[in-house]
Amino acid sequence: MLWRSTTLIGSGLRARDGGIGSIADLLFDETDWNVRWVVVDTGGWLTGRRVLLPPSCFGAAGGTTLEYPVDLTRRQVEESPEIGFDAPVSRQLESRVYGHYGWTPYWNLSFAPPFAAPTAVPAAGEPPRSTPETREEPSGDPHLRSAKEVTGYYIQATDGDIGHVEEFLVDDDPWAIRYVVVDTANWWPARKVILSPRWFSGIDWATQQVHVTVTRDQVKASPEYEPSSLLAREHEERLHAHYGARPYWG
Repeated sequence: MLWRSTTLIGSGLRARDGGIGSIADLLFDETDWNVRWVVVDTGGWLTGRRVLLPPSCFGAAGGTTLEYPVDLTRRQVEESPEIGFDAPVSRQLESRVYGHYGWTPYWNLSFAPPFAAPTAVPAAGEPPRSTPETREEPSGDPHLRSAKEVTGYYIQATDGDIGHVEEFLVDDDPWAIRYVVVDTANWWPARKVILSPRWFSGIDWATQQVHVTVTRDQVKASPEYEPSSLLAREHEERLHAHYGARPYWG
């Protein structure tokens, strides 16, 4: 099922023997946009510690409130490596977490081939927005990105700005970001659209920009997204047909 990232963040987590906190952030791999880690805020239970859990240990959400069962014990979580607030996640830390639980690291598994992006239609574009001040990229796994951090980044089409990242639509089976919700208010008033990360060419940490291989005119003519409604498969089909792209489900 597709969930808004703003809904997922803050949802509860329950181990086999009790609650362990809530989702504080999602760390995804920018090469395939799969969620590699869930940052868990343990709250008062472990005096505010934050730990990493791979979503592979999560079951299906259930109950009247959004809560995920976790196939671990509270003690296992308590003894897992701690991460600092806003600290980059290094490959060494990832290895320690996998070693603690006795699991195989995701980088030792095989992956699908890279995404095929839609072909951008040439169009006369306006000059791009001035480039934001550059920042030094922190140390850590170079492909891991924080959903919270990337929220607010500008989206650069092939011919200029189209807006900024408002949130993400996340498939919790298997945990992957299917769409980025783009607020075009600073360019095309009162309109939101969604774009598949399959059409993205990269994220620039220094300039806080996400680059996409479509044009402004293509985005302007794409189906409008309504956040208050569940995303229907019909909308997804229209979206992929509009961009001439192959859908992720087939």
